[in-house]
Amino acid sequence: MNFTSDNEAPAHPAMIEAITRANEGFATAYANDEYSRQLDQRFSELFDTDCRVLPIATGTAANCAAIAELSPPWGAILCHQLAHIQNDENGAPEFYSGGAKLMPLPGENGKLDPSTVAATIDGAGSHGVHNVKPSVVSITQATECGTTYRPEEIRAIAHATHERGLHLHMDGARFANAVHHLDCHPSETTWKAGVDVLSFGATKNGALTAEAIVVFGHPEWLEGMERRRKRAGHLLSKMRYVSAQLLAMLDDDLWLTLAGTANERATQLARGIEANARASLHWPVESNEVFMKAEPEKLAALKAQGFLFHIWPGHDDLARLVCSWATTEEQVAEFLGALDE
Repeated sequence: MNFTSDNEAPAHPAMIEAITRANEGFATAYANDEYSRQLDQRFSELFDTDCRVLPIATGTAANCAAIAELSPPWGAILCHQLAHIQNDENGAPEFYSGGAKLMPLPGENGKLDPSTVAATIDGAGSHGVHNVKPSVVSITQATECGTTYRPEEIRAIAHATHERGLHLHMDGARFANAVHHLDCHPSETTWKAGVDVLSFGATKNGALTAEAIVVFGHPEWLEGMERRRKRAGHLLSKMRYVSAQLLAMLDDDLWLTLAGTANERATQLARGIEANARASLHWPVESNEVFMKAEPEKLAALKAQGFLFHIWPGHDDLARLVCSWATTEEQVAEFLGALDE
């Protein structure tokens, strides 16, 4: 029973079928194929606004190619202290940007607070050229704690960001899970709320290897992002296989269907934990991640029975349980049964 990560789930059959269809015959290389050329239009239809889309293989590359375009080497990237770009990308944002500094900030439930963002930006230039210059604010949707930003929360952060001349990036590795939970149009939690560029995640949501950089209203950024994608070795010659997956995700809103299944399993899991005297929820469950507090020996006993999950860094009594499109009701019920015993 694998609750370690949605990265460990299999690819959805529709992704394999999409790759198989894209594998017929020859196709122009380097994102000039018929599949990649459809992305701007299809994502523009999805978000109900003009979009420019760069297919790319990994979430780290999507985040970093986007952020590096928005920050000079002497810049600063504001993010939550638990953000993926801060803790799980091995210095890639600094590498891609040529040295821009990450400035991790605190915030409840994995979310940035607009007043903290504003105060940090306002206080950053006290030593002139001796300080790094805040350039970008990056938020994660859904957060590393499994919580989601409401549109009004994003608007408040965007206002604090834009008012001070900065741009707002969204790491959407689990964007689909957040949109499903919020039950809103994807535009409401992105460009309408003030997001300038989105890293649209598909790999965690059933793709084999497929992410996208989605730029809202700034076509002048495209050349820099494209060149960074190439320079970093992420302009795949056979990009059609990535783009075909992204298109398949958008067909009949498959991306939301898959996220919905994962979220529903997480909700089932959370309800069972809440009903159990031996465990409790650490953060609100608003996506497909569940954080369960329990005594270390109980977590060890569950692992000994073959249940796979992640012990949160810095804790011995906090387990992260991640559901995916492939997680079944029976698997969740078996975990909860073992917890009861």
